[in-house]
Amino acid sequence: MESLFLKTTLLQNQTFLQQEVAVGTDLTWLVEFLKGMVKPVAATAVVFLAVGLSFWQKLGLEVEMVVAVIRAFIQLSIIGFVLQFIFNQDNAGWILLAYLFMVSVAGYTAGQRAKHVPRGKYVAGVSILTGTAVTMFLLVLLSVFPFTPRYIIPIAGMMVGNSMTVTGVTMKRLRDDIKTQTNLVETALALGATPRQATHQQVKRALIIALSPVVDNTKTVGLISLPGAMTGLIMGGASPLEAIQLQIVVMNMMIGAATMSSMMATYLCWPAFFTKAYQLETKVFSN
Repeated sequence: MESLFLKTTLLQNQTFLQQEVAVGTDLTWLVEFLKGMVKPVAATAVVFLAVGLSFWQKLGLEVEMVVAVIRAFIQLSIIGFVLQFIFNQDNAGWILLAYLFMVSVAGYTAGQRAKHVPRGKYVAGVSILTGTAVTMFLLVLLSVFPFTPRYIIPIAGMMVGNSMTVTGVTMKRLRDDIKTQTNLVETALALGATPRQATHQQVKRALIIALSPVVDNTKTVGLISLPGAMTGLIMGGASPLEAIQLQIVVMNMMIGAATMSSMMATYLCWPAFFTKAYQLETKVFSN
């Protein structure tokens, strides 16, 4: 009996020690994370410098700067943990969920920029979804990237963010140009032109203005500054030659996704700009 009691006690102690080690191992990620945050926290010295300059010049941006930095810290920390979880799951469902979440936020943000466009958030969301989904499908189909969370989510994030900006500018510019040139558009409609024909110049101008920064950035990449993806790879220890290969792919997909998204936005805007009788919708352009 005594021997059995000793064995039972030893087994209980062993189990308790294993649980303690497991708990310690589970908390290792938190310790590593806190250690890694030393440098980002030290970099806030630059922010305090900016806050001091703002206070000195009485710009009134001090609180906004501090709030922006805190928000960035919280948002990036949360997304870091979320991405770590998704990467560990290695499940296609999590990839699609993360992608749709990014598209939803981007559609809402772009729609806010073009707030006078009816159903602007819906138009922006569908446009961004179409442009980025087609681009991503082609990249996976051509085996440029494997369909894994570690590749697809960062790539989708870059495309969605870029397409969001371009789509918002396109929608806002198109609506504003049609409002400014209402007489020209109405004259073309009176002469028998379709809404698409009557607004051809406005659509063209909106697309050129929205896409020009993307094209200009592609033309000067590497000459003025090193892009983020390339810089991250080099700082992570990758060869500069490997980094430029990835960056070329990134720049190509940016142009493709942005162009498709912005063009799709113009097509989806037309029904809201005109009545069924091919007349300008006065409610849209009265604000």
